[in-house]
Amino acid sequence: MCGIIGVVGSSDTLETLLEGLQRLEYRGYDSAGVALVRQGETWRARVATGTESVAALRIECKNAPGEFHSGIGHTRWATHGAPEAMNAHPHVDCSGNVAIIHNGIIENHGEIQEQLESRGHIFTSVTDSEVLAHLIEEFRDQGLELVEAVRQSLHTVRGAFALAAMDCTEPDVIVAARRISPLVVGTAPGVTYLASDVPAILDRATAFYAVNDDEIVRLGPEGFRAIDLEGSPVRLRQLQIDWDLETAEKGGNDDFMSKEINEQPEAIHATLLDRRRRDGSIIFDELRVSDEELRNVKRVVLVAAGTSHHAALVAKYAIERWARVSVEVDISSEYRYRDPIVEIGTLVIGVSQSGETIDTIQAAREAQRRGARVVAVSNIVDSSLAREADAVIYTRAGLEVSVASTKAFVAQVAALELLALRLAQLRTTMPPEDIDALFLGLNAVSAQVATCLERREHVRDVAKQLLGSHDFFFLGRHVGFPTAMEGALKLKELTYLHAEGYPAGELKHGPLALIEPGVVVVAVATDPAMHEKILSNLAEVKARGASVVAVATDDDEAIEAVADFVLRVPATEPMFTPMVDVVPLQLFAYYMATGLNRNVDRPRNLAKTVTVE
Repeated sequence: MCGIIGVVGSSDTLETLLEGLQRLEYRGYDSAGVALVRQGETWRARVATGTESVAALRIECKNAPGEFHSGIGHTRWATHGAPEAMNAHPHVDCSGNVAIIHNGIIENHGEIQEQLESRGHIFTSVTDSEVLAHLIEEFRDQGLELVEAVRQSLHTVRGAFALAAMDCTEPDVIVAARRISPLVVGTAPGVTYLASDVPAILDRATAFYAVNDDEIVRLGPEGFRAIDLEGSPVRLRQLQIDWDLETAEKGGNDDFMSKEINEQPEAIHATLLDRRRRDGSIIFDELRVSDEELRNVKRVVLVAAGTSHHAALVAKYAIERWARVSVEVDISSEYRYRDPIVEIGTLVIGVSQSGETIDTIQAAREAQRRGARVVAVSNIVDSSLAREADAVIYTRAGLEVSVASTKAFVAQVAALELLALRLAQLRTTMPPEDIDALFLGLNAVSAQVATCLERREHVRDVAKQLLGSHDFFFLGRHVGFPTAMEGALKLKELTYLHAEGYPAGELKHGPLALIEPGVVVVAVATDPAMHEKILSNLAEVKARGASVVAVATDDDEAIEAVADFVLRVPATEPMFTPMVDVVPLQLFAYYMATGLNRNVDRPRNLAKTVTVE
């Protein structure tokens, strides 16, 4: 998730780019850069100073020459390559003529780079994006116009992208294209803009247009024209924008939380991109623990806190079932105080959205001190946890602003279940065809999550009817249990109402004493193997006067007999259900909170990252 901006025909190109990048920092801040183009000359500046990158770039650009009327800019959320200046965008080709910026992931960048290097191209970064500059260079060398060079290049690449390219031999042109990653074009008299999001150009453009998948746009001072991947003309859809700047930064949503809930299909898709070789083996570019070490793992310990702990609990079921290795899950803040046993063959996995959660960092340090190999699962490239671990698997959820985590959870589950499949491959605990089927099923989850999001109005109606309730119990079995825990956490975080998550089988061991009229029981009931048991649990609470809300699959008719409200979800592989089932629970908590006039982005007493013990 990166921010991109471009402008052609402007009298204040550099200020337009810098101002736009500042507004796009919520999309990434690891590094930032601009390229200005005029006839025969490309001027470029790049910096990588973390959260201050755009401010540092402004200082760097004080030395920029004047009289540039075209340029592109980028603020980076690092995926491939550490957040260093050499990996910052824009990237250039061997000649220095072509400059590109890119948001997304090029899945087949490795094989493309090998081919380009064999033909003499020299790469100066370790990003996936740089291959685009060299591909375009080759087609330009064949005499193609920039728009045609970009079009031909896109026939070669696989993955997600919003990109923009310039060439100083064609200085009044920017060519932009999109597949999956967002892109908009803006126009004003004599000036044309592009951006990953409307906020970057909101008060400069007077008309806005959406670029759809596999559409390529040629921008000039006089306006733009668009074609599809086959070269046929297309018309861009004009957007009706009546937002103020604050709303625009939220993508037209009322708040960052709803924006981040909506981004979950993309977060899952991005996390799974570029994770498989042609021979079917699952890969993690950042996994610096050898295959032999993973094959010989005797025990896995996951350490995490809060929402990440619930993702780790899901991973326990997947790793044990698929890789047949014993798994423990520890609350990070408890791990190092219980004198943990670390033996040869112990793999410790620290899970943290920010990679700065102090409890998880300290747990990982304790594990390393005792001789364990440590893998970090983090959403932030070059975070403290990532730097200190022996290896790191990055989720690619993009920047998460709201304190209550949503898209990071589904991305963590996706990454951890992918790791479970890799362990199964290495340990030969599953037939290859079963692993292939699970991999394909995992990639299908993003579409199922999108289906859940389309049903938000029904969830809103259910929440509206339960607004007067004050006590909630969330129940689940198997992987439905950590899902229920996450649903309860979201509700208590956002509404300040009492909400607890329990294994459904524990009802008779205490919680049933608290069930009475007025109590709401929310059940995760999507696992066929656990279905009869969860129905029995719901009958028990309904007999004692509770109102029952059930998350159930589309084909579940039996649930109607015991549930007052049913939140329907598509059926999927049981191990994948947490990513699907959590969506209506997130929406339920969100609509309960907005119904109570809570600040969903900034719940009281809570911080996004816990950096003190």
